[in-house]
Amino acid sequence: MFAVIKTGGKQYKVVKDDIIIVEKLDAEAGKTVTFDTVLMCGKDADVKIGAPTVEGAKVSGEVLEQRKGNKVLVFKKKRRQNYRRKKGHRQHETVIKITAIKA
Repeated sequence: MFAVIKTGGKQYKVVKDDIIIVEKLDAEAGKTVTFDTVLMCGKDADVKIGAPTVEGAKVSGEVLEQRKGNKVLVFKKKRRQNYRRKKGHRQHETVIKITAIKA
């Protein structure tokens, strides 16, 4: 069984025991999170498509860790002006293991 969930402005196709990396959620490691915005779920040819979400469908998962992502460098430069700025950014992420899909 699979499901398509929406969190953090992005969509993820998940199955049981998947490990996904999403935008930061307010939950500590070891806690359970539930995703109510299930856009699609099904098994093989039996697929339910929501309009916009599937009624009564939920996906639950366990938070494995809170971490920062890889560093992204931002470099600004203006030619002939001796202007250079280098800045780094690391986005906060949450690592989740999908434990159950209820459709």
